[in-house]
Amino acid sequence: MALASQESGPRLFDRRRLYAVKVPEPRGPIADSFAERIRRLEESWLSPLAVRSYATGGRLRPEDECGVRTPFQRDCDRIVHSKPFRRLKQKTQVFIDPAGDHYRTRITHTLETTRIARTVARALRLNEDLTEAIGLGHDLGHPPFGHAGEAELDRCVQEAFGARFRHNEQSARIAERLNLTAEVRDGILTHTGEAEPQSLEGKIVRIVDRVAYLNHDIDDAVRFGILGPEDLSQADVELLGPTGASRIDTLVHDLVETSERAGDIAQGAEIGEAMLSLRAFMFERVYLGPHAVGEHERAHRTIRAIFEHLVARGDAQDEIVEFVAGMTDRFALAYAQKL
Repeated sequence: MALASQESGPRLFDRRRLYAVKVPEPRGPIADSFAERIRRLEESWLSPLAVRSYATGGRLRPEDECGVRTPFQRDCDRIVHSKPFRRLKQKTQVFIDPAGDHYRTRITHTLETTRIARTVARALRLNEDLTEAIGLGHDLGHPPFGHAGEAELDRCVQEAFGARFRHNEQSARIAERLNLTAEVRDGILTHTGEAEPQSLEGKIVRIVDRVAYLNHDIDDAVRFGILGPEDLSQADVELLGPTGASRIDTLVHDLVETSERAGDIAQGAEIGEAMLSLRAFMFERVYLGPHAVGEHERAHRTIRAIFEHLVARGDAQDEIVEFVAGMTDRFALAYAQKL
């Protein structure tokens, strides 16, 4: 049985047929010379270690190139205009349905990560558009309810099908459907997990993802009232800075300078250890802390109720995972309420 959509109303057209139709692209002097001008610009500006925009590994399905956008620019646009990207605005970063306007959501985390990563890429003369596309797409497959939602969906998939759920793998599946370039797909898949990105641009996003969420989650935890500035390790504060902005600034400068010396994307040993210390602190006090127990139980109950309902209905594994991972927090809560 086909799964219900988060949108109401009938589907008025077959998207496969729509995408198969080739619409002629108007050409002119700009479009005719665009790719060659970009090639010359990149050769004069980019580091030898940067990925060139027109030397990509290609797409899964061949397409004509755009006359006014590089392949990576096109990937950025394709992500931003996609439904999975729009749904990130209603997915939790840390706190489920918080009462306040200034807490992070999955989409604000994505944008913050992307901006920081692009700054690093520019400083190192790497491909900014590739970095941006990876940053924009890295969490497209993240399920509702943040870390708690992902952990429960993984447990459900293991118990029912003997498989695993990882949000980076789901993000990569969405990237395949969007027909993104090979470099962007690789960066999205490897932004977390054991496999390392093949490009330096992907490695930037892998590190900056943590830089962004650790410091922004501290801000949200202080706003939520479960942390005070004095709770942070004073040694880490003295090294990294007393505010989120100052810590990000320190981490970015260290990342840029260390990477330039190493010819790779790397953090200095002292700064890297401080960030790991901060991450361990956040898992102990915020992500898995006492205040989170009730929130996590709520997320677990919701995900499991929906998952078990879909299994009992006879839906296929891939359909179930796709449906549940694509839910927003609000839609998941409403769907579970109806069961």
